[in-house]
Amino acid sequence: MVAGVGCREEKPAEPLKSLKPEPLPSLPASGSAPDTRGPLEDVAGPVYGEPLPADALRVELAGERVRLGAEAFSPVRPEDAVTLTQRVKGRTVLVVPDADTFLVQASELLAVLRESAATVWLAHPDGPVAYPVVLRDEAGFRAWLEEVAPGKLRIIMRGDGFELTTSVGKLPGPDANGPSVPVREGRQDIVTLRKGLGLLKGRFKTSEDICLVPSFGMEVAQVARALGGVFSAPGEPIFDTLCLVYPTPHRPTDAG
Repeated sequence: MVAGVGCREEKPAEPLKSLKPEPLPSLPASGSAPDTRGPLEDVAGPVYGEPLPADALRVELAGERVRLGAEAFSPVRPEDAVTLTQRVKGRTVLVVPDADTFLVQASELLAVLRESAATVWLAHPDGPVAYPVVLRDEAGFRAWLEEVAPGKLRIIMRGDGFELTTSVGKLPGPDANGPSVPVREGRQDIVTLRKGLGLLKGRFKTSEDICLVPSFGMEVAQVARALGGVFSAPGEPIFDTLCLVYPTPHRPTDAG
């Protein structure tokens, strides 16, 4: 007598294609839909942000020098950096950009603020709003990217526009080989940046932070304008935490 043995049918493994993450949404390509961005004057859109922080210590930029009230300091000088460290320690600091200071010129100041200030805000040059930022130097940014978390959203800010990058690729824009949000006649398109960030928030619903990574030759005032694109309305950021990446200051080697 032969005993019958029942066999369990094994479920076939899902194809590898099904393990791929969902594709990113894309901003409408030029010519594929009517241009709803309006005239060129509207590319900046309304100025959104948080109200200026009360009782903040104002630090005004002027090239490689900064002003605190009537005093001026050059953070690249070690003695001035020490004095600044003492002044900002534990304080809420509002950085007020001028029109001409580049991010690389402010790197020494930002390093001092990252180490010593309680919180750091960057003022918008065109309206009475500001942005609380988490400062990260290049090493800190790399460490953030290596954290295991979905999204890892960042805005790469270049002269030709904004590239919206995630852990699964770039948000496609009008030109597959260009930035996600190109400049329009040399001007930042903040209105379209907001739309793109809204699409990313819909795709990465649990992501709470985003990093702005400007070209280090970008004006700080332009960086502040770009942060306005992370707000969908006054006091309503699309992401809860804004990170600003700045160039690591050059430290001269000790010859002694």
